[in-house]
Amino acid sequence: MSGIYIHIPFCRQKCNYCNFYSLASTKYVSQVSQAIVSELAQRSSYLEGEKVETIYFGGGTPSLPDAAEIEGIINAVFKNYNTDSGVEITLEANPDDLTTTKLKAFSAAGVNRLSIGIQSFREEDLKYLSRTHTPAQVTRCITDAKQAGFENLSIDLIYGIPTLTDEGWKENLEKAFSFGIPHISAYSLTVEEKTPLDVLIRKGKISPVEESPALFHYQLLVNWMQLHGYEHYEISNFCLPGQYSRHNSAYWQGKPYLGVGPSAHSFNGSSRCWNVSNLVKYIESVGTGKVESESELLGPVTQLNEYIMTSLRTMWGCDLVVVRDKFGAEVAENLLLDALGFIEKQQMIYREGKLTLTPGGLLFADGIASGLFSEEKG
Repeated sequence: MSGIYIHIPFCRQKCNYCNFYSLASTKYVSQVSQAIVSELAQRSSYLEGEKVETIYFGGGTPSLPDAAEIEGIINAVFKNYNTDSGVEITLEANPDDLTTTKLKAFSAAGVNRLSIGIQSFREEDLKYLSRTHTPAQVTRCITDAKQAGFENLSIDLIYGIPTLTDEGWKENLEKAFSFGIPHISAYSLTVEEKTPLDVLIRKGKISPVEESPALFHYQLLVNWMQLHGYEHYEISNFCLPGQYSRHNSAYWQGKPYLGVGPSAHSFNGSSRCWNVSNLVKYIESVGTGKVESESELLGPVTQLNEYIMTSLRTMWGCDLVVVRDKFGAEVAENLLLDALGFIEKQQMIYREGKLTLTPGGLLFADGIASGLFSEEKG
């Protein structure tokens, strides 16, 4: 099974914390949509006939183009790929784009899952993040989405915002629970280098992001999610039973995926490639019959380390049977030996052939994973 990621790089306004490739413009929307349709046809052999079980529109703001553009891209996937009858089709959206008319149009186009970038229900937080929507629009869009038939909903929340008090974070979570949202992604605000947020903080124009409040917010998040029946299935992702993001879960499980659109990444198990991060170059290169891109081969050690890193982020953990079958019995044995120290510290559990992180271990997931990495032999 495999997935297709479609990058729509347009926004009404760039959020000050965002470092993804996107532009605060709607110029070239039609041309890029047409180029994506062409790229899908040109790269139809990339997945080698694997059945496509997920389609994911990310960005940018995929809810900004007309539903007809989205429908055309979906139809191109169905035309050129072996697509599962129960394919999950997710569209990332901003609250201020989701009118009743547009929601119905997206549903008619084939979208069956929405991931709404709410970030906060509080006005002061939204202003700090330079978001373009209001708390009222948040409430309205969730209600309208459910009335339009979108039961498979996800929302994004951000914690660790300097304007977000502990009580404010509790209010955000309570509001999310009150809507019965089946899937919630929650991220700590990170200041990426050279973003507008980074510049504003360095110039002293807005409050800096502190680690301590974010850590408390995360611990509160984990506890409250559990109390409300949500499974903590990945470091930043929680869902009611069975409501996992199938697309993102495939990333963490190392399944192949094709990425189309400017800057989109693809992975086939042994190599990775990424498209040019330039609208005009992307459109022009697709027009020649081959999108401009770069690629890298992934050796066995890199593949192993990536599996360790991604699998440990999830509740399913790192399966040593998978490691043994793909990389050899000695590698699996050495990995278990290296994990013993983390097991003794109660940061990791070994059960039924799998290594999983404890709640305490999840706080140090990146460091633990790097401590288990294999090294290239000279």
